Amino acid sequence: MTILQIAFLLIAFVTLVSALMVVTSPSMVHAALWLILTLAGIAVLFVLLNASFLAVVQVAVYIDAIAIMIIIVVMLTNNPLRSQMRTVTRTWWGAAIGALILLAGLLVMITQTPAFELQAPALAMEQEQYLKTLGSALVDVNQFILPFEIASVLLLAALIGSITVAWPFLAGRKEEQDR
Repeated sequence: MTILQIAFLLIAFVTLVSALMVVTSPSMVHAALWLILTLAGIAVLFVLLNASFLAVVQVAVYIDAIAIMIIIVVMLTNNPLRSQMRTVTRTWWGAAIGALILLAGLLVMITQTPAFELQAPALAMEQEQYLKTLGSALVDVNQFILPFEIASVLLLAALIGSITVAWPFLAGRKEEQDR
C-alpha cells in the first residue's frame, strides 16, 4: 500500500465519521461544525484525485458560503429550550433499516454498472487548458452562464430565507430586552 492510498483511506474514514456525526449530533451548532469537517474532507479527497479546481470550488462554495450561512442561521435562531427537547424518536430503528436497505440497493446498482469497471481516458490536453476552457465557458452566453447565475440566485435566496427565518426570533428578543 502506498502513502497516497493510506492517506486516502484515512481521510475517507474521517469524512465518513464526521458525516455520521452530522446526523447524530444532538446540538445543531455541533452538527454544522461536523458538516464543515465533512466538506473539508471531500475537498482533500478532490486534491488527492488531482482535481484541484473542484477542491477550490468545494472550499469556496460549500465551506465558505453555505456552511457559514448555516452556522449563522443556527446561532440566530437557537432556542435555549431546544437543547432540552428529545431529538431521537422511538421509531429511529425504522429509519436505520430503511437507510441500510437503500445503501445495499445503491451498492448493488453501482457494482452492476458496466461503467464501474472502465478506466477513465487520459486527458487530451493539459489541466491548465481545461481550466481555461472551463473559465471561459462559465461566462460565455451560449454555454454555462445560465446555470452559473442560477446558482448565485439560489445562494441569494438561501441568504434571504435565513434572514427571514431569524427575523421573528430577533424581533422577539428585542422586545424582551426593551421590557
